[in-house]
Amino acid sequence: MGNADLERKVLDSVPTGLLIGGRWRPSSSGATVKVEDPSTGAVLAEVADASPEDGLAALAAAHEAQADFAALAPRERSDILRRAFEAMLARQEELALLMTLEMGKPLAEARGEVAYAAEFFRWFAEEAVRIDGGFATAPAGGSRFLVMKQPVGPCVFITPWNFPLAMGTRKIGPALAAGCTVVIKPAPQTPLSMLALGQILLDAGLPAGVLNIVTATDAGGVMEPVIRDGRARKLSFTGSTGVGKILLEQCADKVLRTSMELGGNASFLVFEDADLDKAVEGAMLAKMRNMGEACTAANRLYVQRSVAEEFAAKLGERMGALKVGRGTEDGVQVGPLIDRKGLDKVVDLVGDAVAHGARITVGGERVDGPGYFYPPTVITDVPQSSRLNHEEIFGPVAPISVFDTEEEALAAANATEFGLVNYVFTENLNRALRVAEKLECGMVGLNTGLVSNPAAPFGGTKESGLGREGGTVGIDEFLELKYVAIGGLQ
Repeated sequence: MGNADLERKVLDSVPTGLLIGGRWRPSSSGATVKVEDPSTGAVLAEVADASPEDGLAALAAAHEAQADFAALAPRERSDILRRAFEAMLARQEELALLMTLEMGKPLAEARGEVAYAAEFFRWFAEEAVRIDGGFATAPAGGSRFLVMKQPVGPCVFITPWNFPLAMGTRKIGPALAAGCTVVIKPAPQTPLSMLALGQILLDAGLPAGVLNIVTATDAGGVMEPVIRDGRARKLSFTGSTGVGKILLEQCADKVLRTSMELGGNASFLVFEDADLDKAVEGAMLAKMRNMGEACTAANRLYVQRSVAEEFAAKLGERMGALKVGRGTEDGVQVGPLIDRKGLDKVVDLVGDAVAHGARITVGGERVDGPGYFYPPTVITDVPQSSRLNHEEIFGPVAPISVFDTEEEALAAANATEFGLVNYVFTENLNRALRVAEKLECGMVGLNTGLVSNPAAPFGGTKESGLGREGGTVGIDEFLELKYVAIGGLQ
């Protein structure tokens, strides 16, 4: 089968409707939205474009299914997640191809995301049977404290386009493990991966109405009524800080529980005692994963003066050697950015840095032809005043600035309203721990450019968000504590 035929077969296998109450159906208005290949601009598919009425119908289905699903035995919920995990791995190649077509990342990275996404189902399948509570005697005696954990209730999820499977499973996994039903709205740029996942969960035995998928271009118009309705009890959002703040205001109306994974502005600190080869490898991971379109991407690279020139040369050599192209092509390591808006932002940020005195050493020129391509780029002598040091780049651009002292590096790293992740490269144990403690963020990559792991708590501080996803604490975001006072015991 030729590549074009295989792509068509994979695309044709994906449902294109809304999943509401266990049934795939069109939008109530009949509207559809086109899904484009960012490497060519060609239309891949058309999916249902939900109306506000569809959003409320999805919430009604989740609300109706909540009581029965909460009563389902933890082992049964665990088994559903385990079957979905196994199905995702069995279909890794087709899911990866689907993701590459709609999002653009190279197939090798897409395969990695499918495996990573599936791990959330395996991890939370194991957590589902370990939900516990507590029992204690009151300090004064005479009564007892019983503490139980119960599902928070119907959840609303809004996920971004950059990791179209993993951002879904990271939320759906713990919600289902805890006994919560779900309404999820994937990004309109990349809905196909989530629609495929919905069918996998149905095939794994998930009861009707437990997972409802609403694809929509008018996110605010469709989701605000769902948030303000009163039947939803939890919102989890991954996306920009600006949108997150709006959603927090909406959630206040009904006092919804919230989890927010918002913007990032990660620094990447390289001290003079670092293993430079290890630091360059870490920078390639932290910067170039997903073409730099990640909230965890290294956004500001600060290198101690004595090793800055050598580090920049080594990084530039690695970045300049990367092959750019359509993610389905052999050997491609850098795919397109997601859309014209994303590409234009990268171009503007690089132009602003150059206007402020920065120097391009590799890349820096928009790629001609169809698609939204930008080459891997290294910029040196980046002044603190440039927009590159204050805004998320979301592209394959590595801006390098120089520092002299540890205090200067920490001040620069913490000089942001964001606090998701920072990276530190040093061979000095005392410095490593000292700097990690003083960085104002939720995660630190110490001599590594990769922090994401389903078994670890993912999340940030300051304006990078609220709550944690993954790890042993991830399921707690979907559980309410109930305390029962037992009297009459002497």
